[in-house]
Amino acid sequence: MSRPVDPRADPPCDAPSDGGGDLRLPPPPAALRGRGTGWQVAHRFERRAREAFDDGWGALDQVVQATQEEQAEPPAPHTEVLEERAGEILAHNDSPDVPFEFSINPYRGCEHGCIYCYARPTHGYLNLSPGLDFETKIVAKVNAAERLRVALRRPSWRPQSINLGSATDAYQPVERRLRLTRGVLEVLHEAGQPVSIVTKSGGIVRDLDLLAEMAARRQVLVFISVTTLDNALSRILEPRATAPQRRLAAIRRLADAGVWVGVNVAPIIPFVNEPEIEQILAAAAQAGARSAHWTVVRLPWEVNPLFQHWLAQHFPDRAERVMARLREMRGGRAYDADFRHRMKGEGPWAQLIRQRVEKGAARVGLLRETPVLDTSGFCPPRAPQAVGAPEQGSLF
Repeated sequence: MSRPVDPRADPPCDAPSDGGGDLRLPPPPAALRGRGTGWQVAHRFERRAREAFDDGWGALDQVVQATQEEQAEPPAPHTEVLEERAGEILAHNDSPDVPFEFSINPYRGCEHGCIYCYARPTHGYLNLSPGLDFETKIVAKVNAAERLRVALRRPSWRPQSINLGSATDAYQPVERRLRLTRGVLEVLHEAGQPVSIVTKSGGIVRDLDLLAEMAARRQVLVFISVTTLDNALSRILEPRATAPQRRLAAIRRLADAGVWVGVNVAPIIPFVNEPEIEQILAAAAQAGARSAHWTVVRLPWEVNPLFQHWLAQHFPDRAERVMARLREMRGGRAYDADFRHRMKGEGPWAQLIRQRVEKGAARVGLLRETPVLDTSGFCPPRAPQAVGAPEQGSLF
């Protein structure tokens, strides 16, 4: 059953059905320290809404005053971890602009709180807000490693590279305690199953023992997203992600261990982090990155109003200019889902960004292509152990 929506907490927006248009936005909710947004924006599947009505008894004035007081000093929300036992762990992808067919996401939602995250709308499937809920209600697939064993043992499985972290960061803060990503990597390592990893967390170096061995067998690629080198910008753009210098340090440690590392200059936001393109590429190359990749910020569905609220809060002097440039790269709309250019945009400004990335990468020796991972060493992993059962040894 859909939960009711209070317009005072979830201000309504008139976004069109494809989430790509412009919005008449209400005043931004108060910013929360350490969070990307304080807005519990309603998800697109909501079917009911409540509307405040003044019946003449003064109650509405009291509610408005209380709401204003709450927004003046908003409480700090805590992160809640919700356990889930997944049925399937391999997600299939058929998007022609994504270079992998299967992916694994040990978590839903992400505490990093990146305001631009294209995965925010997925929380709507859980009847949760793509806004603050996405950052504070993290679903942990506690049986991820077990389900991966089952998937890789199926006769129908044909070894091919799997992506880890396509819709959530597999190394977000809760991983330090739950170690679900570690469990998934142990299965991949045991099976000789190739994997590519995308993260913006320095926590990936905790699994360097496994990654180094997989790299020696040409079974792993790592891509570290570096959005900015400015700590102040990083704190409001991606508040709980690893600081920029620690990401560069992670690139160095991975590279020194023989792991192929690429840098993701992503997402590029005009007039926000776009001026740093060349500096990010140079810093990543100096740290040991081998290749460079990039995308322009995408604003699907609820990400559009959330991002525009964020701009109004932190960059009111250039918010309209940023959105005007994004529309110019999206055929006049805030978002265009067309596979041909949803990642890079189109038009003169998109071409200029492409040229800057390609020339900047070439100048510092970063490649455009990455090596093909080796699937020849794949061997189905051991069967999952029943809970409480003694481990069975192998005869070979």
